Amino acid sequence: MTQLWAGVDIGREHHHVAVVDVDGKRVFSRRVANDETALLTAMGDVCGLADQIRWAIDLTSSESALLLTMLLDHGQEVAYVPGIMVNRAATGYRGAGKTDAKDALIIADQARMRRDLTILCGDDELVIELRLLVARRQDLAADRTRAVNRLHDQMLAICPALERALDLTTQGPLILLTGFQTPAALQEIGVDALTSWLRERKVRNAAALAAKAVAAAETQHTTLPAERMAALLVAQLAEGVITLNEQLKDVDRLIEDRFRRHPLATVIVSMPGIGVLLGAEFLATTGDMSRFASADQLASLAGVTPVPRDSGRVSGNLHRPQRYSRPLQRVFYTSALISIRACPESKRFYDRKRAEGKRHTQAVLALARRRVTVLWALLRDNRPYQLTPPLPAAA
Repeated sequence: MTQLWAGVDIGREHHHVAVVDVDGKRVFSRRVANDETALLTAMGDVCGLADQIRWAIDLTSSESALLLTMLLDHGQEVAYVPGIMVNRAATGYRGAGKTDAKDALIIADQARMRRDLTILCGDDELVIELRLLVARRQDLAADRTRAVNRLHDQMLAICPALERALDLTTQGPLILLTGFQTPAALQEIGVDALTSWLRERKVRNAAALAAKAVAAAETQHTTLPAERMAALLVAQLAEGVITLNEQLKDVDRLIEDRFRRHPLATVIVSMPGIGVLLGAEFLATTGDMSRFASADQLASLAGVTPVPRDSGRVSGNLHRPQRYSRPLQRVFYTSALISIRACPESKRFYDRKRAEGKRHTQAVLALARRRVTVLWALLRDNRPYQLTPPLPAAA
């Protein structure tokens, strides 16, 4: 039985496919458009070269979604060769230039030589939906942060006292700013009329907010340059932040609906410190848990397992690994921080690490590593977290 290795350098509009034999000699190289007909033709041509083909790609993002789905649907084995591995391996190949054809050749050759590559498998539709929703929520949250920061800056160009008085992360002040932005406007309307205006728009604690805003406005009687234009921009930014808040609420509802449908949702949220959003991020990052044969593999992907960098007489020099999933590390690190406040057992573990001389970040990472082991065991056994572990079954 003959075997070949096919490497694909993923691109947005085109991919480049290179195939090598058992000696690493290139036997096929072609640029292929990222559409179904062209990909089917290339797959047929490659599969016709040998009895067994092992595919490898360097990206698992949206650019590779069509190709990866087609390969898996046709029963092909696909390995993942990270881009950092390709870049480092490139120095061992002839030529100083970088081309798609060379990268595809390197990907194929690495798949031929290495036995530690991750084998990709198709995630179910629920996990893919969660992945899309989590990415959308992260974009909306980043947009809201930028808009709120810009709103603070524009408020300083009108009335610094008013900017300090209003909490722009809450709904009430944002609604207020859609109608009144300048000290003169707030002084003119007064506390009583502003309270009525806010209550008509269903703002909570309208009287307190109105009193705070008018009091801040009364501290300034100087009109700053371009105040009218700044006020117009403040109103637009406030409306934009309100819209983003509504979009985030809609996405959160979709995330919770999809997350609750997952068979492991109950187990995941039973862990102290993990709620619906962090649980959804966990599933979106890990996908099928069967790909993790041990808790160590999950911890390695999460970047909470230090790796040694010893040299000569220097030993015990532990550092964070260079290859890990930052979103997954955020899930475990954030949940560990929350669990310190919510779970007495986690608090005791954190305090013990601090007493041993570890810094705050080191202690939280140590707690995160411990939680990886616990969560992996819970998912393996499909049972929720209990403060007291269940007794072993009688023989």
